[in-house]
Amino acid sequence: MFFLGKLDVEKYQCVCSKTIITDEVIITENRIEHIIERRGKEFYECFKDYFFDIIADPDFIFKDKKENTAIVSKSFEFHGKVVNIVLRLTVEGEDPRYKNSVITAIGESEKRFAQRIRNNEPLYKKLDNDE
Repeated sequence: MFFLGKLDVEKYQCVCSKTIITDEVIITENRIEHIIERRGKEFYECFKDYFFDIIADPDFIFKDKKENTAIVSKSFEFHGKVVNIVLRLTVEGEDPRYKNSVITAIGESEKRFAQRIRNNEPLYKKLDNDE
């Protein structure tokens, strides 16, 4: 298990009907292997150092189909990708030893991400300086 950092619980509360009980975010060796298996070692090596930055300062947060799970998105212009982190949040009623945890990471083209925005209402959107 690797500690990634602490998230802003208030920002993520919009995903859950119950109170989030920890601000700590982890990723397990099993989930790292899953990401490498599904997305490739090159993807993982390129974006792993940004996983917590995506969670700490997302462009968008969407609700996943699974309860208490968020899809956290951030664009990376230098690679022409939007990277989505699927983040499982730990809420009241669950074991207090559990931490918020990264389930997987997904890279999308800008075109595919635009489709995600059209088909899914974001729960959180980072404001541009112009807004």
